[in-house]
Amino acid sequence: MWLTAILLFAGLAFFAFAQAASARNQTQTAADAAALAAASEARDQIMQRLSLAIEGGEAWQEWVTDPTVPGPFGGAAQQLAAANNASVVAGPQLTEVSGYPGFRVQVRRNDSVGDTVIPGTEAMHAKADAVAVLQPRCEIDGGTDPAEPLELNCDGEIVDIDPENFKPDDLPDASVLFSVNLAE
Repeated sequence: MWLTAILLFAGLAFFAFAQAASARNQTQTAADAAALAAASEARDQIMQRLSLAIEGGEAWQEWVTDPTVPGPFGGAAQQLAAANNASVVAGPQLTEVSGYPGFRVQVRRNDSVGDTVIPGTEAMHAKADAVAVLQPRCEIDGGTDPAEPLELNCDGEIVDIDPENFKPDDLPDASVLFSVNLAE
């Protein structure tokens, strides 16, 4: 009888730890999604600024090789965290990762770990954080005059930009010019 009770309690305790681990994994997924969303949102803003700079005859080359991250870039992070049953509690915060712009996000799971045989878990919420990094993929082949046609070499894919005959549709997909990846 005692052995059965001990085994039953051990099984319930094991289930509680598995339930907490599952909540933690789901929360990490939400943090990863939110960080990637913030970096992707910033990448889209950079593409808009790049297009405007080329159309306006401004110096645009740095937008490709060393982008300045505009803002705000938190709306998409909030949406993806919510889609994964979590809320952003910190960030997205602009940070630097190996010389590139990074986006740190911390999320908290909306649901608690749950009621288990371990006291206090019914009020505990899993937390996780993640960092996504935005990296330029292109090198400029040619001069530095923003009015002259230039060729970009984006990880082997050639992109020609002629500012004199530029249309916003001339730009490739943002993923050609910039990669977005998790850093941590």
